[in-house]
Amino acid sequence: MATAFSGWKGDFKGFFLGLRANNNKAWFDAHRRQYEDEVKAPMVALLAALEAEFGPARRISRPNRDIRFSADKSPYKLNIYADCEGGGYVALDAEGLVAAGGRYMVDDAQLKRLREATASDRSGKELVTVIAALRKKGYDVEGQELKRVPPPYAQDHPRGDLLRHKRVFYWKRWPVEPWIATAKVREKVAQVWRDGADLEAWMTKHIDR
Repeated sequence: MATAFSGWKGDFKGFFLGLRANNNKAWFDAHRRQYEDEVKAPMVALLAALEAEFGPARRISRPNRDIRFSADKSPYKLNIYADCEGGGYVALDAEGLVAAGGRYMVDDAQLKRLREATASDRSGKELVTVIAALRKKGYDVEGQELKRVPPPYAQDHPRGDLLRHKRVFYWKRWPVEPWIATAKVREKVAQVWRDGADLEAWMTKHIDR
């Protein structure tokens, strides 16, 4: 039987700070039980508590980094993150908790559809409205990376700022506070994902084909 979610009650901050200072296999192996019990197990329980409303977990990050093509050869991640089939994302590190949604990673075909839908008058205006509503609620909405509007779209396109986006996601971060060690985490994360429901619906309709 799955353990009910009651927050991150262990010293997750101390674990991540220790790993930051000693990012090597010997240190991680010596603290593996702490990782499993105080970092990963609460994440698994949180996702289980959110499943009825947002769908099952799609992935939970592994502690090991993929260092094959990275200049940084430190072997372990300094956070744990997960997402669910309903599009929500949650992450924990030494600085606090993040909840987010939207599309952070898109392939070439999805990016093409994202731009087409953004450029189209009806769907593009819908996206502007959705993003404005999220920002009004206090969320950061990001994704702009290109300096110029990509072809074949005009540089003065009315949604040129969004066309420069290679991804679109929203997020909220909380610092480490006592409530992270309680079941209140579930409701805070759930509210972020609920607030992003319109963006999730737009993405599902226009780019997830």
